[in-house]
Amino acid sequence: MDISRRQTLQAAVVAAVGGALGACGTQDGGRPAPRGERAVPTGAGPAGGWRLPDEAHPHESTYMAWPTRTIWGPDVSGVRDDIARIAQAVAEFEPVRLLANEREAPAARRACGSGVEVVPVPVDDLWMRDSGPVFVLGPDGIAGVDLHFNGWGGKQAHGRDSRVARAVLDDERITRTAAPITAEGGAVEGDGHGTLMVAESSLVNDNRNPGKSRDDIERALKDLFGATTVIWVEGVKGKDITDYHIDALARFSEPGVVVLSTPAPHAPRNDFTGAYEQARTVLEHAVDARGKRLDVVELFEPADIGRRGKDFLACYANYYVANGAVVMPRFGDRKADGDAAATLRDLYPGRTVVSLPVDHLGEGGGGIHCSTQQLPKAR
Repeated sequence: MDISRRQTLQAAVVAAVGGALGACGTQDGGRPAPRGERAVPTGAGPAGGWRLPDEAHPHESTYMAWPTRTIWGPDVSGVRDDIARIAQAVAEFEPVRLLANEREAPAARRACGSGVEVVPVPVDDLWMRDSGPVFVLGPDGIAGVDLHFNGWGGKQAHGRDSRVARAVLDDERITRTAAPITAEGGAVEGDGHGTLMVAESSLVNDNRNPGKSRDDIERALKDLFGATTVIWVEGVKGKDITDYHIDALARFSEPGVVVLSTPAPHAPRNDFTGAYEQARTVLEHAVDARGKRLDVVELFEPADIGRRGKDFLACYANYYVANGAVVMPRFGDRKADGDAAATLRDLYPGRTVVSLPVDHLGEGGGGIHCSTQQLPKAR
């Protein structure tokens, strides 16, 4: 299996934690019962009135997390610079709440400035899209789905991150929904109108959902997120820490429109170009929950990423939609950077497109979307 730089750093951590990882992955982790929990009856689906809103739905705030030296080792300084840069950019458009270990909170405040609220909460890593709750809207306002983060199938120490979703929901006094599956927020993309996109590689995987079939997982996704249609692509198992999340491949910019991360012309063929080709075929023939064919918009990856690692995530599709803005990565390929920004301006009219260098995150196999999680307005 190919291993990213971040996984290499974690080999010693996982070994040191040993059997504790199993306990860390439990749903309760020894914490008191939350203020409220929502049951998810099998087959409830959209009949229960709950739905996953699209990312462009207005936000109350954005959640992020402060990276730790335990995970990132000597790379932590550059990674923290990237996170502070993203937090400051998003905070120009909406409130940002950044979780940080208590002893690291003062440094996080200094780095991010007064426009970012730092909240002392125990964390292992920065990937709030995956460790945080996924919020759904419904007849009772808002609830948060806890997908039981388990370090992407036990690949990384997650004693604190396995409890982040519950900590956020307790802090916000939002009802918790305990999912019947294990997954991450980056594995699920929704159009806000009953359609989900997912990659089979990260969900139908014994490192998260042993013994569960694709049909079992699809039923759970429909029940959790109020969906009637789930579009599956194959993805790639075992080649990156996430087993290939959908948010590094395809995104809904609006119902019926999918933004597809597309290899640059003449890019070398590998497992990921093969996954792109398979996904493109699926999406070109798929219909959404309204029975409409999808419009697929190509978002070309940069042709020149310089001297970066082989696991570097050079993906413009891993952007984040904030209130009034789209925050996207910049890789230094001037033509590709400019073309991607122009495409996103066309797709999100009226929003400011903010382009940021996030090379340290990219070397860790992630990006801007992976590091953020939106709390939608309940309306």
